[in-house]
Formats: sequence, C-alpha cells, structure tokens
Amino acid sequence: MTLHDTTGDAALALIRQRPADRRRILFTGATLVTMDPGLGVIDRGDLLVEGDTIAAVGHGLDTQDAVVIDCAGAILGPGFVDTHRHAWQAPLRRIMPDVDDLGGYVMSTLAGHATVYRPEDMYVGTRLAALTAIDSGITTMLDFSHNSRTREHSDAAVQALLDTGIRGVHASMGPHFGTWDRQWPADMTRLKDTYFGSDDQLLTLRLAALATDEIAGPALAYGPELARVARDLGIGVSVDAVFGAASSEAVRRWAQDGILGPDVTLIHATGLTPEAWKAMGETGTTVALAPTSDAQIGLETAIPAVDEALSAGIRPGLSIDVEVALAGDMFTQMRTLHAIQRMRAVNAAYGTGRQPSRITTRDVLDFATLQGARTNGLDGVTGSLTPGKKADLLVVQAEELNNMPLNDPIGTIVLGSDARNISTVLVNGEPRKWNGQVLDVDLAALRQEVRASRDHVLNGRGSGPHS
Repeated sequence: MTLHDTTGDAALALIRQRPADRRRILFTGATLVTMDPGLGVIDRGDLLVEGDTIAAVGHGLDTQDAVVIDCAGAILGPGFVDTHRHAWQAPLRRIMPDVDDLGGYVMSTLAGHATVYRPEDMYVGTRLAALTAIDSGITTMLDFSHNSRTREHSDAAVQALLDTGIRGVHASMGPHFGTWDRQWPADMTRLKDTYFGSDDQLLTLRLAALATDEIAGPALAYGPELARVARDLGIGVSVDAVFGAASSEAVRRWAQDGILGPDVTLIHATGLTPEAWKAMGETGTTVALAPTSDAQIGLETAIPAVDEALSAGIRPGLSIDVEVALAGDMFTQMRTLHAIQRMRAVNAAYGTGRQPSRITTRDVLDFATLQGARTNGLDGVTGSLTPGKKADLLVVQAEELNNMPLNDPIGTIVLGSDARNISTVLVNGEPRKWNGQVLDVDLAALRQEVRASRDHVLNGRGSGPHS
C-alpha cells in the first residue's frame, strides 16, 4: 500500500508508527543535490529510504508500502558535517563576541568558566549544541570535548549526544586548567567499552589533543604516547590549535615518527610552513578548517588555510569551533570561506594579468558534507546521498521568500538558505526535524536548564571538579 500525505504531521505519524527497520520513506519531486561525484544533481528526482539507509535515488522509484513525501519546490541534500565544535560551551554563546585574540578566549573560557563546570553543565551544553546543529541541518557533529574533569563529565557529554539522536563523534580530552581527576586518557578504554561497542552505531569515539605544550603543558600535546593510546583503541585522533611555527615543527616531527595519516585530523592549520603542508599531504592527513574562528579571533595569520590545503592535495572539512564568540551554523562557515578565498584570489591577481584561482559554491558544499565526513572518518557512512549510505539528509525549501525562484540549487543552499528554510532533517533514517520544528524537545524546559547552567557557571560557584 502506498501512503501519500500532504499535511506533513500525518506523514510523520505514519512514519513513526512503523518499527524503524521496516520503514520506507519516498521523497519525490525534489532537486537532489547528492554530492556524490558519480550522481551529481538530479532534477525532480526521487530518494527512497529503507530503515536507516538510502536505498535508491533516481526517477520513478517504487512507491510500494512507502510513505510518500512530496518535495516539489525543495532541494534534498546530505546533512552537513561539523568536524570540530566545543559543544559544552553552548550556554555561554556570544558571551564574548568581540574577543581580541586567542589569549582572551583561553583565559576567560578555559582558565575561568570551564573550571566550575559540573557534569550536568556538560550535559546541558552538549545537548543544546547538538539540538541546534540538527535545527541548522548538521547531522554529524564532532564534539571536541576538552573539559573532561571526571569520568562523570565524559559520561554526561556522551549521553547528551545519545539523547539528541545526532550522529555524534565524541573526541575526548582532559581540561587545560584547574583541578581534575587526571583520569584521561586512561579512562578512554572504559568509555569505548561502555558506549562505543559497535562499529554500526550513531556514535563514534576519537582521541582529542593539542598540537603543542604551549598552552596547557605536555600531557595534552599530541605525540607518540597519545598516538599509541589511539592505535591501541583503534580510534582516530583530532588535534586542535594547529598553527604557527611551533605546530609546523610538531607536524614535521609527527611525520618522522610515523604518527600522521588519514586517521589524524589537524584543526585550523593556519600559518603553517610549506614543509609542514608537504608532510600532511604526503601522509594523507585530514584538515578541519574553522573559517570564522580563524578570521574573527585572529588565529595566527587569521586566514583560513583552504588554498594551502588544496595545494597539498587535501580537501578539508569545515567546523564551528567556539560559540562563545562565533555563529553555530554551517551556512556561515561556507559563506565566510567562499568570500575570503575569492577575495584573496582576486586581490593576489589584481594588476598582474593573471587569472584568479577561485573556489566555487560546490567546493564549499563539498567541504561541508562529503569532505567533512571523510575528515571525521565517516565518508563510508554519510556525507552524500549515495545508495547504501545512512539516511542523513535535509530538505531545503527553495521557493520561500528568501530563495524563490529556484535557479541554481547549490548556490541556493550555500548563499541563500538558513535554518528557517530547512523543513526536514533525518539522521540515520529517523526524523529529527519536521515541518520546520526540531522534534522531541520541550523548549521551555530546555530554556530553564540552559539558563540555570549558565547562571551557575557565571556566578563561579563550585569548589572543584566534583562540585
């Protein structure tokens, strides 16, 4: 039996009435921006979801026993992938919008507010960040959780990802400053055994580290010892604060030690030497850019290193970084990178007669989807509308006031859209946003929890890691 619906809410009810593994959802009449190099853009196409998986894309797909969703006038694309966000900070959003430099952020947030966080504050912040990510079309989020003061802090962060239903990557690291139990990285074995026992699940685990010992000392700096921990656990590594001369030397040293590779992600990568980029390119190391963070906070050169990455043969992922000073959506990251790179390209060629080498809207959408998934080690799972991958997708309303008429679908996503245009988000085949509303969230209760957590942190209450 084919089940057509035009009201939206009735379709959601029909979908949820069925066991997850027996669902068939057919999206019809959409412009499919697949981000699969072999499939491209499909005009007025169909996409079939069976259970948690994309079963087929094309035209005239079988509607038997499917809930049919009419997507005429809409764009269907893969969910965005955030490769690096400090989710626990979400209740402190925009508390320092005009931060002058990295030191100002470090001393205010990491040496100050972070030290009084309780496990419940970790939970509230991480949940808020993940729900907001879903609202703006981010279906995969790497939470660089660098405030793991106790086992309970780590558990709370992981549980928040589980409770939101996002495809979460928990990247665990000890805190920079203040008292903590020193349970990290040894506790990662327990974390893996407790929460990450299957390779076929929504959550994955990574080890998080810093590039050098300049900020927080040698215990948090990536090197052979932490590489051995990750290797023994069979997990990837995400390295933050990779910028400048000291990081460049560290990258060359890691290459010599044989601890770079596709399972290692270097975050920011601003102000690195050509020798460092050569080592990264030769080893297949991945890169997570943070366009607004680099430019707004002024990290090293303050220029997102997209040209350097592409010259080294690396197509980077994109990330949000810190919401204490920055926007939390992927549209902002794509537009910022697109504008900065093209400005630099034209400026460098001005008066020379050379043709500027400019990236395109398709490039930045690729960075925000498929390359982000590859950066997180999940490109076989998500990042494109490829049959066989998990059904992580979004529906963008392209005929609303700010988008009409639909001319170029990729341009519409990158340059025209925002969270209000995203009517539907599926993660692993499960509806997480429908008819423009994030599902299963009591906003009034969440608002109270967020404010209470924020007030606790700003009042500086607490006498240590267990407070």
